[in-house]
Amino acid sequence: MSANANLHAVEPDPESELPKMSFLDHLEELRKRLIVSFIAVGVGFLLCWAFADKIFGKLQEPLTKFLPPGDKLAYTRLTAPFFLYMKVAFFAGIFLAAPVVLLQLWLFIAPGLYKKERRLAAPFIIFGTLFFLIGGYFGYRILLPATCSFFVEQGKQFKQMVTIDDYFGFANTIILATGAVFETPILIFFLARIGLVTPAFLMQKFKYAVVLSFIIAAVVTPTPDMVTQSALAVPMILLYLIGVGVAYAFGKKVE
Repeated sequence: MSANANLHAVEPDPESELPKMSFLDHLEELRKRLIVSFIAVGVGFLLCWAFADKIFGKLQEPLTKFLPPGDKLAYTRLTAPFFLYMKVAFFAGIFLAAPVVLLQLWLFIAPGLYKKERRLAAPFIIFGTLFFLIGGYFGYRILLPATCSFFVEQGKQFKQMVTIDDYFGFANTIILATGAVFETPILIFFLARIGLVTPAFLMQKFKYAVVLSFIIAAVVTPTPDMVTQSALAVPMILLYLIGVGVAYAFGKKVE
């Protein structure tokens, strides 16, 4: 009877047996995932290359609609349009390859998860991609026009000559930054899963999250206009609260 009890006591729990990987194994796995991610972005680049001029045509609308009729963006180097379209295709390829990149991220962390947690792969990829696309669209549709309007208004007494490189760098920063910011719930999911944060901890730090949201908004939207900054800060605060809910639902349970 006691022997059976002892056998039962030492019986391994299959859910708790995680694959053991050395530091070098982790580096090799990371290298593999990065290579696949770069290939995915490269494929996205090739698919978007043929449409780069049309993509930039849409990308410049938040600025050109505030310019005098007939005014266009300028370039000062003969090769500038060619290299611009390469950057635009790469930029669009990042969004196109987002599901593959997120899949590689999941495959990298999956060995450290329990079997039942690995079933969250599809929701992670779907919602991670969705948040990234929504964030990018939010930056393009809301923040970019607002910042362009502000700066054009500030320079209305001068003859504008915005170059395509300057504008693309400006637009690229805002759109990618807002896409990344909208991944806040996904980041909190990771931190909660490994036990670095809890719902109680996140709520205790809520006031700091509010301050940080406005600081990030001030950096991403370089205007002193509080309305424009609030247009990013408020969604960031809401995303933080969504992250609290994610931590409550999927966080590591404290025993």
